[in-house]
Amino acid sequence: MTGPVICWFKRDLRIADHPALHMAAGLGPVLPVYILEPELWRQDDASGRQYAFLTECLTDLREDLARAGLSLVLRVGDAVEVLDDLRRSFGAAHLVSHEETGNGWTYARDRRVAGWARSQGVVWHEVPQCGVVRRLATRDRWQSGRDGFMRAPQLGVPVGLHGVEAPSDDLPDAMALGLKDSCPQRQKGGRRAGQATLQSFLHDRGQTYRRAMSSPLEGAQACSRISPHLAFGTLSVREAVQAGAARAAAVKGGRDGWSGSMRSFQSRLAWRDHFMQKLEDEPALEYRCLHPAYEGLRPQTPDATRLQAWSKGETGLPFVDACMRSLAATGWLNFRMRSMVMAVASYHLWLDWKATGPVLARLFTDYEPGIHWSQVQMQSGTTGMNTIRIYNPVKQGHDQDPTGAFTRHWLPELADVPDAYLQTPWAWGGAGRLLGRRYPEPLVDVARAAKTAREQVWAVRRREGFRETARDLVARHGSRKGRRDPMPAPDRQMSFDF
Repeated sequence: MTGPVICWFKRDLRIADHPALHMAAGLGPVLPVYILEPELWRQDDASGRQYAFLTECLTDLREDLARAGLSLVLRVGDAVEVLDDLRRSFGAAHLVSHEETGNGWTYARDRRVAGWARSQGVVWHEVPQCGVVRRLATRDRWQSGRDGFMRAPQLGVPVGLHGVEAPSDDLPDAMALGLKDSCPQRQKGGRRAGQATLQSFLHDRGQTYRRAMSSPLEGAQACSRISPHLAFGTLSVREAVQAGAARAAAVKGGRDGWSGSMRSFQSRLAWRDHFMQKLEDEPALEYRCLHPAYEGLRPQTPDATRLQAWSKGETGLPFVDACMRSLAATGWLNFRMRSMVMAVASYHLWLDWKATGPVLARLFTDYEPGIHWSQVQMQSGTTGMNTIRIYNPVKQGHDQDPTGAFTRHWLPELADVPDAYLQTPWAWGGAGRLLGRRYPEPLVDVARAAKTAREQVWAVRRREGFRETARDLVARHGSRKGRRDPMPAPDRQMSFDF
């Protein structure tokens, strides 16, 4: 008798529009499994806020599978050991999962699983769930392939699902995994929350998306906020794309802001797959500078005082500190501000992205490795193929928080500072009563630090052979923008907000 097909849920925690579940259902009885891997949650990029979001996602997944006639089997342990135990217990000969573009740890784990499957005669089917393509030879025509995938009909929940019962383990609590951070204003996880968030954006909150996305205050409401649901797979990218396209068609030609906002939303969803494809093609992006000439540019051992001050929002640069404190409390920050805090860390504070990248990864509830490491390097100027952008945090504060409401909310110790000096309290006549007491002195002189960083980064670009390597990188990783390509031009990559 043929054993059940193991359907391994990873970061695809839904049953709607789920190609792997559909394939598994066509191969035989289904054994749906989620493996909680303690070692994964002890990596530098994992956090308690992400784990709390995960547990909420698993609750909805369990309920949805039960309504479809299946019981989710939750196991705690090493993936190979868990899968082998299920194989021996139930005689499973097929393993089905989605393709995952994760971090270096999950990549190594999948290689071990592949080796185990070959040795045990288990056929492992890995199914695409977005526009990312495995073993891509060239980016030529990649965009058309991605768009074709997104236009394909969504898959409903398979009818007549049947499977087998198996015991589950209890989920460990966050403290047992060493996850101690709290995030009081974190978004709620789960399929239901994801659907509600998407619909509220498309029909209520998203009208000012294009205009408001750059503001950390307005963006918190106007951006879609579906990024954690895409990262954990409670929503499929395809259903988000198609829902956005349907809304765009409904508001086409209108002058109330909806039409432009829906076009921008589609562009950001396209960029999402574009950046994830970079990590799929270059897994070392998490560990090494994309352009090798930048290796060793910044100290490998970061200045501990600067790193801690930046991480806690205590740099003495008000807008930077407000953004970091907001991120710590909510798990989210709009993209322009993500770019700014990373750029300030890399240029003004001269910290290596390999030290600051994991800090942000832990703080983001919506941490997505493919996007994160591409963007971390892009904002640090180490790709060799993107414009060097050194944000002025004072100017950004004036531009993106003109009333000071955001800065004052997160930095109550600046309550006495007049509006004119809110972003430059060191220039205020009363600075002596504040700086070094209730609020820190600035770690750096903004203009001088930017000038020094710019000179060092551009000096690398002038080295012999730099341009040739950069051209090769563009050929491998650059977008193939044409007239019909919906993705924004390279100079607009800063507006990659959800």
